Amino acid sequence: MGLPPPEESAIEDEVEASVEAMGLYVDLSDGQLVARCRAGDQEAWNELVDRFSRYVYAIAVQAFKLPGHDAEDVFQEVFTRAYEHLHKLRDDDAIRPWLAQLTRRLCIDRLRAGAQEQPEDLVEPADVDDTIARLDDALAVHEALATLPDGCQDILDRFFAQDESYRMISEALDLPTGTIASRISRCLVKLRGELEGRNSSSTAS
Repeated sequence: MGLPPPEESAIEDEVEASVEAMGLYVDLSDGQLVARCRAGDQEAWNELVDRFSRYVYAIAVQAFKLPGHDAEDVFQEVFTRAYEHLHKLRDDDAIRPWLAQLTRRLCIDRLRAGAQEQPEDLVEPADVDDTIARLDDALAVHEALATLPDGCQDILDRFFAQDESYRMISEALDLPTGTIASRISRCLVKLRGELEGRNSSSTAS
């Protein structure tokens, strides 16, 4: 005979606990997340991969212009090596630049393998540093935006990411156009404050 099915309440409790844990990991700083990973926390590792997956892939595609299949290979190799060598990271808060450097080396290796006779200084695109800097800025804004109230996240996403006009947002949210403009302004102030706070903390450390 098979095992009896679990009680419905037990399943609900397990799902609720899992969702709560996911929320806790999302709220962790990069350094705190790395510390959890070092301790063998698999959920923390899943969150770390999710947090930096687009960043790593964007470096491969946008900075190094790798085709999709090569970028996928680099992506897999970056997180495989990161998992194996996470203990070598000296500063847990430096996980982002560490992953960027690892991605950079693997992209260069992939380009060099395809170019063969081409000198190393001709393999790396000239604007790699600028592109990675832009990606760093974009990731910082994304992380800061995630800390804002849902209403701010929604209205800023509509206005900037989806390029919706005041009128379109007004109709979607059933609010006056003037209210939309003032809310965007207030939310931008909150976003700027969050970014400045992160920059101050980074400078102090």
